[in-house]
Amino acid sequence: MVLPNQLTVLRIILTPIFLVLFISGEPFLIQISLFVFLIAALTDWYDGWLARKFNYITDWGKFMDPLADKILTSTAFFAFVATGLVELWMVILIVFRDIVITLLRIYADYKKITFSTSYFAKIKTFLQMFFLYYLLVIYSFSTIDYFKTNFDYLLKILLNRNLVFYSMLSITIITVISGITYFFENKTMLKKLFE
Repeated sequence: MVLPNQLTVLRIILTPIFLVLFISGEPFLIQISLFVFLIAALTDWYDGWLARKFNYITDWGKFMDPLADKILTSTAFFAFVATGLVELWMVILIVFRDIVITLLRIYADYKKITFSTSYFAKIKTFLQMFFLYYLLVIYSFSTIDYFKTNFDYLLKILLNRNLVFYSMLSITIITVISGITYFFENKTMLKKLFE
């Protein structure tokens, strides 16, 4: 198995480890979970770089790499639900949209059909990732005594329930709209895909 694929497997292995640590309720384990997630995210960047630079591109990698990404990010969102940071129904909508379109893209790639990615979808991805890292970092920092003692007021503002709720709501709406527009923009390709 080539190195990029090994890194994809590592990312999948790290995902449940991150989840268990993050939802443990133990401050030190929550802090470790942030580093586990960051390592997993780095494997995504590094395996993509290796695959492009050294042409380590395999059918298995093309299938599993995007799926591993969605498994990692979806798990993080469900971890937020488990800790009461975000609403379950929003996460279900986001994960459903992302998994469906990821599987469609993988199948399209297998059938040598190219789907276009809209600028709107790229904005959606950026907002999702920004929000995800924002919550991971701020929530993890809120478990560190130094930050709780010296920056308690700031942490409460940054983790304000209304701020988090309406940010997540906005991202959910954008995600759903981007999914709908994705199907409309690629309807011709979708017909070819299932012919």
